[in-house]
Amino acid sequence: MKIFWKCLFCFSEKQTKISSTKNRDYPWDIYTLKELVHATNNFHDDNKIGEGGFGSVYWGRTKTRKMILQIAVKRLKAMTAKAEMEFAVEVEILGRVRHKNLLGLRGFYAGGDERLIVYDYMPNHSLLTHLHGQLAVDCLLDWPRRIKIAIGSAEGLVYLHHEANPHIIHRDIKASNVLLDSEFEAKVADFGFAKLIPEGVTHLTTRVKGTLGYLAPEYAMWGKVSESCDVYSFGILLLEISSGRKPLEKLAGGVRRDIVQWATPYVHKGDFDHIVDPRLKGCFDRSELKRVVSIAMRCTDGNPENRPSMVEVVGWLK
Repeated sequence: MKIFWKCLFCFSEKQTKISSTKNRDYPWDIYTLKELVHATNNFHDDNKIGEGGFGSVYWGRTKTRKMILQIAVKRLKAMTAKAEMEFAVEVEILGRVRHKNLLGLRGFYAGGDERLIVYDYMPNHSLLTHLHGQLAVDCLLDWPRRIKIAIGSAEGLVYLHHEANPHIIHRDIKASNVLLDSEFEAKVADFGFAKLIPEGVTHLTTRVKGTLGYLAPEYAMWGKVSESCDVYSFGILLLEISSGRKPLEKLAGGVRRDIVQWATPYVHKGDFDHIVDPRLKGCFDRSELKRVVSIAMRCTDGNPENRPSMVEVVGWLK
């Protein structure tokens, strides 16, 4: 990581000498600050399409030799050591991965106090916006699209866990990190918390990162992270896709109930119709629903050794 980071800043020091349209030695481009300021209309609020603890994401346009591209630019809010590390991790990992269900790196800028990551723009936004945001009303996801998104997300995780070298644990699988392209193809995004797993290592112990409601219990309590933590998070995502419910809900008295606790009694009774998103108004495949929910329950088993691999999950979903 340290060697990579030094190299990254070697590149950034040469920003004024490198044009993004001329840099072809790498699978990503090194942008100038001027290019990205112009592309996003000086990071205008009208161009803002997302915001989080890391900072903001802006829509923009940039030219290549052949076409005008729509891009998304993530701008870090503050240059803390933590933000610096997450930027370095994301750029390194995105520079490594190449898969149709992973949001790849288009380029970056690192100079002064600015850290900017450039991706392809996803016109259908995130799964979160379709399940719980404005698009939940304007553009309800039908059942076939939900299954397509579930399979695509799972295939992205198969690549990270079994095909990338070294293997990668995402650590923050959730609805807002599943982006959707123009064909509603799922793209797993946001690798700022990801971990590279050396050959032969089955798990690591680390500081807990991620989002409440999606965290595997062994990770949330003891910081023990492995590929099965992503499997658990994916199981939560499957329940969320099937039911349209959020991973955590507040009950009377401030008590929180997670989606697994909510679904378990219905699964035991075989009452899958009570689990499905009522907004679908009965337009779903009941055998598929039962299969998807059953897979989700296996993924969210409290014992990580009982959880399936993502290879198995993809096989069952298909």
